[in-house]
Amino acid sequence: MAGQFPRVCLKISFPYVGGNGFSGTAHGRRTSATIINVWKGGNYYENLTKQKITDELSRKAASIIASQVLMKPDCVLGLATGSTPIGTYKQLIEWYNKGDLDFSGVKSVNLDEYRGLTRDNDQSYYYFMYNNLFKHININMDCTNVPDGTQPDSDKECSRYEDVIKSLGGIDLQLLGLGHNGHIGFNEPDEEFAKTTHCVDLTQSTIEANKRFFASIDDVPKQAYTMGIGTIMKAKKILLVVSGSDKAQILHDVLCGPVTPHVPASVLQLHNDVIVVADEAAMAKL
Repeated sequence: MAGQFPRVCLKISFPYVGGNGFSGTAHGRRTSATIINVWKGGNYYENLTKQKITDELSRKAASIIASQVLMKPDCVLGLATGSTPIGTYKQLIEWYNKGDLDFSGVKSVNLDEYRGLTRDNDQSYYYFMYNNLFKHININMDCTNVPDGTQPDSDKECSRYEDVIKSLGGIDLQLLGLGHNGHIGFNEPDEEFAKTTHCVDLTQSTIEANKRFFASIDDVPKQAYTMGIGTIMKAKKILLVVSGSDKAQILHDVLCGPVTPHVPASVLQLHNDVIVVADEAAMAKL
């Protein structure tokens, strides 16, 4: 019902603010998270196509990143890959082309990279970032950082990447997507939260989810370098972008369930500055 939003669980309430959307604060025993729903109800929004909803979600996420760049031109952005952020990056590029954004002082660190893929492999995350964002804006490529998937010594590479992040003074804003099993970065469900950048064996569910990007499932790498949960949690601000009905249950578990390494993203409940941007489908169980 337009203009009316229920208390969705014991830890989260959503006050209606009208206008262009719906936002609120998740009040919990552990943390507070700003929740932004890009689907607002009412006849107009009921007629929105799926693409328009996706575009609005991307625009909202991009506006938060753009605000960070405008407020701190030399900020450190933690960036993500996959299907979710593509629209967000397109919007940032559009604003850059209009002269609204300047990335010349920005530095970036990416969440993860497949182990064993070279930078020129079209499925590597370096290749993804270059083609979907970096080459279209005026960021200094020497100030962009992605784990080196070709480094065979995992301990050496993970230590190096942690040192890079520390040398930059930490991450100002970390962009995250959400995996179907609750993973962020490539931090898979486990018995404990990984503290720092590490090499991880990908679960079968993650391999299945990523096979659409490869010629066959056999081509999907079985390992990846990823920032650890501890590294992610040190970011000053975290932006989690989630869409689709297939993410509804896991988003509920992340925001309303117990904090557990079996649902890695649930740890975000412990962070003091998290923004969740989601569509109606993803929020259906909240």
